[in-house]
Amino acid sequence: MQPNPAPIRPDFNSKPSRRYITVSMKFWISHALAIGWMIFSIYLSLPWLADLSSIVSLPVAVFIIGGIAYVPGYMNAFLVVSLIFDRQPAFKNESPSDPVALLIAAYNEEGGIFNTLEYVANQDYNGKLHIFVINNNSTDNTVKEVKRAKIELDLNITILHEAKPGKFHALNKGLQCVMTPYVITLDADTLLHPSAVRLLVSRIKTSPSNVSAVAGSMLVRNSRESIWTRIQEWDYFLGIASIKRLQGLYQGTLVAQGAFSLYKTDCVREVQGWPDAIGEDIVLTWRLLHNGWKVYSEPLAVAFTDAPATLSHFAKQRSRWARGMIEGLNEIKPWNQPQLYTKYLTGVNFVMPYLDFVYTFCWIPGLILAFFGHFWIVGPMTLLVLPLTMISYGLLYIYQKQYVFKNLNLRVRKNRSGFILFIICYQMIMSPVSVWGYLQELFKVKRVWK
Repeated sequence: MQPNPAPIRPDFNSKPSRRYITVSMKFWISHALAIGWMIFSIYLSLPWLADLSSIVSLPVAVFIIGGIAYVPGYMNAFLVVSLIFDRQPAFKNESPSDPVALLIAAYNEEGGIFNTLEYVANQDYNGKLHIFVINNNSTDNTVKEVKRAKIELDLNITILHEAKPGKFHALNKGLQCVMTPYVITLDADTLLHPSAVRLLVSRIKTSPSNVSAVAGSMLVRNSRESIWTRIQEWDYFLGIASIKRLQGLYQGTLVAQGAFSLYKTDCVREVQGWPDAIGEDIVLTWRLLHNGWKVYSEPLAVAFTDAPATLSHFAKQRSRWARGMIEGLNEIKPWNQPQLYTKYLTGVNFVMPYLDFVYTFCWIPGLILAFFGHFWIVGPMTLLVLPLTMISYGLLYIYQKQYVFKNLNLRVRKNRSGFILFIICYQMIMSPVSVWGYLQELFKVKRVWK
């Protein structure tokens, strides 16, 4: 997916549904159908459960099959029904003009920060943008490139310096200087679609007053660089986007990612800014939710990021994300969240280590056994999860192509090899990497941001 260099004015108005269904009704209907699917799956799996129980005992068999089929099946069914219900409200004002601050934390970003700022300069936003680039001990020509951008692009840029290493230190340094009601964080290697800022501000201006942040939509820019980026293109386009839509529907987006998100400045200050955490954006978002505020996402506010091009870089990034999730759970327990939807959404994260553990230590060995004719763990019954997965991806593909990409004048790249590998292999890589991240947090391994 490539950023479009020309600003556009898409038509966001959609026909209202004939009958309004409340968020609460969507939540409980989705649950009912998902539980029904899980009960059906359990019924069909009784022979499989009996066979596996004769080898490892009934409790262990339930533990394994639950992590492979029952829980993933329930979660996929809940996702599918929720996506069917999801409808983004129309913008009340598509051309807001509120002043906005933009924070860019930079550490040795001379290779790409000028390009990032060039895309900021091409925004079709009517309001003033106050850009703060926080130099976090760079040893290259990052500052020189920012100064060049300030002159050549005629941008309102203030360069700040933060000696303490760590992205959260840099962002909090910038926060001290923000005088606008809204603040956007942007990674130094992220490129914005020309309408990204406008649509992000439009969404928060359209939202209820208790919405404290809106997460943008991230897509992969460098999908042609390696097989790893080809696979991740589909993860961002389908996997991450579907989870964002689900969480946004229930008013509790769990990560307003630091790469591109908008926050109400007063709300961020009230929770003491970005925390000292490897997942600083995750913990910040959970603090906002804990204060009773809602967090939305905007699929049309698109930014393009460089995905890790090597397996080692990918493993570092995703294990860091897994650690960030555990940090959030350690600081704010799901049952302490004030809203029902947020309790549920953060509570789901309690299940993720269990699923990743079973997938890593049971499903993958079971797959190897299946190649030798032993279908104790992996067999025909495990295929019950696939239809729901394909339905959810199909629904999201149609949504992304027809609603997001068509409105933003973008095109979906042909990437069949990446899609096939994403479906077949991605979870076999992702789960062990996540388990490694959980172990790093458990044993408090030194945190590394890059």
